[in-house]
Amino acid sequence: MSHPISFHFAREPLPDNEQKQTALNYLNEAWAEARHDGVDGDCLAQASLFAALAELVGTYGEDAVAKFVEGLPTRVRNGEFSLTLAKQ
Repeated sequence: MSHPISFHFAREPLPDNEQKQTALNYLNEAWAEARHDGVDGDCLAQASLFAALAELVGTYGEDAVAKFVEGLPTRVRNGEFSLTLAKQ
């Protein structure tokens, strides 16, 4: 039995900022699909945070991630995660 020949072309990895934008696009699509299927936004947010933190812990370890999240309260208060900017 013969199998079709498949070609795998090695691609240069995307620059970090392009990878992040691509990842965000994938997540936005998945998020929209889940919302369309009736999944609550708060549940999505909590599941996303869990998955993200679990990935970071797997990559960098618990101590490094704990140190990273220590700075989140200040960043949240400074508006880094707010989608609507106050008009001045």
